[in-house]
Amino acid sequence: MASEHLEHKLALLPDKPGCYLMKNINDQIIYVGKAKNLKNRVRSYFKSSHTGKVAKMVSEVADFETIVTSTNKESFLLEITLIQKHQPYFNIKLKKGTGYPYIKITNERDPQIKIVSKIKKDGGYYFGPYPNVYAAEETMHFIQKVYPLRRCNGYQGRPCLYYHMGQCLGACFKKVPQREYDHQIKRIKSFLNGNTTTVKRQLTDKMLKAADSMEFERAAEIRDQLHYIEVTVEKQKIISNDKTPRDLFNFYMDKGWLSIQIFFIRQARLMKREKKLFPIVDTATEEMTSFILQFYNRRNNILPHEILLPKGLPNKEISEILGVPVRTPVRGEKRDLLAMAQENARLSLDEKFRLLEMDQSKTTGAMKEITDALGLPEGHRIEAFDHSHIQGADPVSAMVVFINGEPAKNFYRKYKLKTVVNHADEAASTREVIRRRYSRLLKENKPMPDMIFMDGGEIQMDAVKDVLENELGLDIPVVGMVKNDKHQTADLLFGDDDHHINLNPRSQGFYLVQRIQDEVHRFAITFHRRVHTKHSLSSRLDEIKGVGPRTRTKLLKKYGSITKIAQASVDEIHSLGINRSTAQLIKVSLQKNAEVAKRSSHD
Repeated sequence: MASEHLEHKLALLPDKPGCYLMKNINDQIIYVGKAKNLKNRVRSYFKSSHTGKVAKMVSEVADFETIVTSTNKESFLLEITLIQKHQPYFNIKLKKGTGYPYIKITNERDPQIKIVSKIKKDGGYYFGPYPNVYAAEETMHFIQKVYPLRRCNGYQGRPCLYYHMGQCLGACFKKVPQREYDHQIKRIKSFLNGNTTTVKRQLTDKMLKAADSMEFERAAEIRDQLHYIEVTVEKQKIISNDKTPRDLFNFYMDKGWLSIQIFFIRQARLMKREKKLFPIVDTATEEMTSFILQFYNRRNNILPHEILLPKGLPNKEISEILGVPVRTPVRGEKRDLLAMAQENARLSLDEKFRLLEMDQSKTTGAMKEITDALGLPEGHRIEAFDHSHIQGADPVSAMVVFINGEPAKNFYRKYKLKTVVNHADEAASTREVIRRRYSRLLKENKPMPDMIFMDGGEIQMDAVKDVLENELGLDIPVVGMVKNDKHQTADLLFGDDDHHINLNPRSQGFYLVQRIQDEVHRFAITFHRRVHTKHSLSSRLDEIKGVGPRTRTKLLKKYGSITKIAQASVDEIHSLGINRSTAQLIKVSLQKNAEVAKRSSHD
């Protein structure tokens, strides 16, 4: 239900096209959308019931803004600009480049053919995208042999090796006429656009002549080139009667997820297919339009000569913005291609749902196994704690969070213990970290976890319950994770009497407890090592006369370890702004320590 503030703003919405920006409580833009009618579209979020990603987005909206545009086309353009500027969490966002290779004919006096991964507005001719670098390289090598341009670095006064091999027109030692380049480039473009008949006929004639002249090696090389055309260029079924480079988009939507398929049709063949899956907030039509405009607004992408889209999308506006024809075929092979793309989109989404169900059985299902075994209502969030110290030195605690059976690393926390007198006192360490964690949640009015897991036995559990119940007045179930004599997860402790709860060691619930116990132990140990190492380094340096806090900080920031400081020269230490006599003393002291440590290890 919308707040009073939002209700007032909803009543003032204009009945015009434009964009809307949803904001959270921190004034961050979490979603950008467009609408032909801002009043109807924005109100629909707050006046209807939703599920999935839409419900999640609406639950976080604390405010919104609108920007009115003159036309629907302007709202499309503005939406893409705002998405790229603010990168809202709930919008579909594409990477800046495709990462696919293209073949490029350079725009220069002596052009060459090369493989590139970035598209630039430099007058060159780009063809692609190719499914991978290998496919692009094979095609480029074929062209270099059949339709050579320049393969050398330019004029050098003598023919290059490639000229002798027939793979360079000779820019290395002479001026190649422009018409010769133009003629060659015309044939390359024709080949790349799928016209293979001409080149096959020419190669066959050359192969027969070479064989008649008993140039069998040359004839074999040409035979291999013909084989390349058959297995690489022509192995894919021809799916169009014309050679127009075109991209085709279709989609399938179900349960708040949008599955998109893009077919890249080049040389009258399906050269590459790309698939995308997104949970969405807006309608399928709006999200698809936004996706297509973002798709072609990326740096490393070139527009085809035609775009094919399913019925229901704003073809006219998309065509005007992109500057290429956008059509919806109603019959023939292009319509069949659209149907094939939609079927592929449906199959991809079905597979996604099956995987989600499997994941759910391993995560949410595992959580239910644990709560059922403990006799607790279903929960979502577990916070687990562990302590670490070395003979009482540098005591620390760590907390990890699992939500619906998955680690939520953004919520992990580290604690340097401050009030514990006897650093090996597990109960005191537990009391301090529990007090600090949950008194803070109370002050900030934040939700509590459904369960607290302690890596330890009855001592730690009793300490947790004492702080929660007697100091903070909280009622949170506390569970102990017990290990066997092999230091492996065994079972759980729970209840007023801390009795053992045995889980099936082959169940998903047991595996989840294992993951939680291993993760909190890893996190605590890693944090402790970092703290202990830092303190050890600091104390070793503090023992050296003339080394104060500022000098120590300089050394640690530059070198990071005693070994690296000891390996540095006096001049290098001096260059940090440390006077030479102190630099010499640091060098001598650390080398002595290293020698003593080395002798001790041998003894």
